[in-house]
Amino acid sequence: MNADKTPPLREYVGFIWIEDKPGIRLRVLARSLDEARIGVVEEYGDGHVISIWSEEDASKAR
Repeated sequence: MNADKTPPLREYVGFIWIEDKPGIRLRVLARSLDEARIGVVEEYGDGHVISIWSEEDASKAR
């Protein structure tokens, strides 16, 4: 059990499009979607189109 109440690392996947180049597939381990997006921006820079999601969340019934 996670005693410190910190959310566990989860896998987020997606794509980033940089200028007119084909999309780059992403795979990020993060504690939240916001943290995953911040990590992508830190790696690739700001101002690109980013689509990122958790497959686990996407497969859950709403």
